Amino acid sequence: MLSIDSTQLLLSLLLQQADASLPAPDATANDSAATRFLSRVQPEGGVDVYFAHNFNRPANKASFLPGTGTSAKRHGEVSINLASLGLSAEPAPVGFKVLLGFGTGAEVVHSAEPEGVASGPAVWRYVQQASVSFATGPLTLEAGLYPSHIGLESLQSQLNWTYTRSWMGEYSPYYQTGLKGTWAFAPAWSSQLQVLNGWQTLGDNNRGLAVGTQVAYAGERLSAALNTFIGEEGTTGDEGLRLFADAVATFRVLPSLWLAATADVGTQRLSSRERANWYAAGLNARVLLAEPVALAARVEAYRDADGLMTGVAQTLSSGTVTLEVKPAEQLTLKLEARHDRSTEAVFAGRDTSDDGSPVPKDTETLVVLGATAFF
Repeated sequence: MLSIDSTQLLLSLLLQQADASLPAPDATANDSAATRFLSRVQPEGGVDVYFAHNFNRPANKASFLPGTGTSAKRHGEVSINLASLGLSAEPAPVGFKVLLGFGTGAEVVHSAEPEGVASGPAVWRYVQQASVSFATGPLTLEAGLYPSHIGLESLQSQLNWTYTRSWMGEYSPYYQTGLKGTWAFAPAWSSQLQVLNGWQTLGDNNRGLAVGTQVAYAGERLSAALNTFIGEEGTTGDEGLRLFADAVATFRVLPSLWLAATADVGTQRLSSRERANWYAAGLNARVLLAEPVALAARVEAYRDADGLMTGVAQTLSSGTVTLEVKPAEQLTLKLEARHDRSTEAVFAGRDTSDDGSPVPKDTETLVVLGATAFF
């Protein structure tokens, strides 16, 4: 027969084993939530490679204008335009996206970042997007670094009809940093309100924030958006209040034919209390010739009346024709011819001056072969 002390000891051991076999409620709940969240995380990435021949044969091997060239920047060499890799999860209700990238396009797009403790081109040159999001009903909030609401074109080549970007795309933001609220107030209608650090910048170069807005319609055949930007872009005194509006419309004329139109107008106060003005317009077309083959064309005019955006008072005009072939769903090949003209000599030429800089020309013609693989 067991003694009272032995019985108590046996019961104590049995209770300890029972407690050890039961899962901790909090740990199980946390593990389950983490598993559900991780199941929504999706990888993405791609490599965009190009070879560009500039008939000017620029002495510095750089096409386009200083501060531009987010595609096909380098002449006469095979280059990586953009290689990217990231993770994302759609907000349900919480989401995020982190996308890293490098290449000639990434170097250009971050080249104007102001230097600071945690800012500058060297710090952010490899970051395409880093944002968190929260969705509740028709409202979605997003904060951090995310793609711009302005313009027709994306920094990612496979999302555009042409390979090279328009001047309107090059001189408007590809990314922004701030807080964005999107309200889907009807099945085809949405609006945005954004509080931003500035015009394509992570670190702010002044004491004033900016505001961005959008009203967008997305129907079965017609998509259109009106975008605005209001903010201080100067660094000293009363210089810098920028007002900008951008309109974009895409229309599917036939099952195989799309048209797109864009228009920009901007003005900015200068320190002399005068204003600098610029405006632009472009027309795009894309026709699907056969299931894997499409042809796209773009014409554009960009008037920088006071030289604020391009550095020279000029009018830029451009014409582009692009043949696209998709041999596989994740692979896009583009062969493109492009001709640019300016009212001033602004494009790098083959000859050099005494100081070694290229002698400028008023035209530039490119032939580009680009290949983009993505998942």
